[in-house]
Amino acid sequence: MSHVPADPALPVTYFAPAKVNLGLSVRDLRADGYHELHSLMVPLNVGDDLDIAPADTLTLSVQGADLPTDERNLVFRAARAYLDAAGHPGGAAITLHKRLPLASGLGGGSSDAATTLMALARLYPARVDLPALALKLGADVPFFLLGRAAVASGVGEILDPLPVPPVPLVLVNPGVEVSARDAYAWLDAEEAFTPALDTEAILDALTGGRPVPYLNALQGPVAARHAPVREALSALETAGLHSALMSGSGSTCFALARDDAHAHDAAHALARQYPHWWVQATRTL
Repeated sequence: MSHVPADPALPVTYFAPAKVNLGLSVRDLRADGYHELHSLMVPLNVGDDLDIAPADTLTLSVQGADLPTDERNLVFRAARAYLDAAGHPGGAAITLHKRLPLASGLGGGSSDAATTLMALARLYPARVDLPALALKLGADVPFFLLGRAAVASGVGEILDPLPVPPVPLVLVNPGVEVSARDAYAWLDAEEAFTPALDTEAILDALTGGRPVPYLNALQGPVAARHAPVREALSALETAGLHSALMSGSGSTCFALARDDAHAHDAAHALARQYPHWWVQATRTL
């Protein structure tokens, strides 16, 4: 999604959606050191924004978070990768408006990177294999190129689109940053691998508004080491929501609501009760 100004030299604003995992199974540790995953991933109507304009060189600025603005930033790496692959057609002035919490299991950095690739492909069209570039940047980046709900398998690069009914939900982040590397290392140490998700049962429950039979293989190891994650899961259920689950490697947790009004009421109550948490009512796209 983008807002295009009348003057082509002015920045275009692009929306980079967050995601949640409506179930995340870690099947095994592969011989190459990556994990075999099975997850139902869905984009949300909450996320970051990027302003992108043509320029002579590549520059990045960040508002809303203290993040590096060079090769250490995934947005910068994505932009550099596209411009290199396209044969250096020009540069870009990019401003990232960071609205999602950092290291939170919502895929914010991956979404920002995918959005950058798509924006630059629009700004400087060229014969570039965007999915290949995306996979080199990170396992979740190809999903955000797809831009719709999908079952992800392999290391996350095998994507099978799957229609998911619109679902209202509430996100809470208790202010703990969790490294995905740590979360998977804790899982490996316990060998707590899980079977494939029953996506048909998950979809049936989502459609019927019933408790959802999903799991997150990383939730146990992360919650055991981070009490705020346990507190967030409990608070969501206490607020009258259902099917609370941690998203990705955490620490953001979510639970489902009956409708948008229920989600907003629950989010308002949680924000009052936990003023230091990041709380957001949202829905799947």
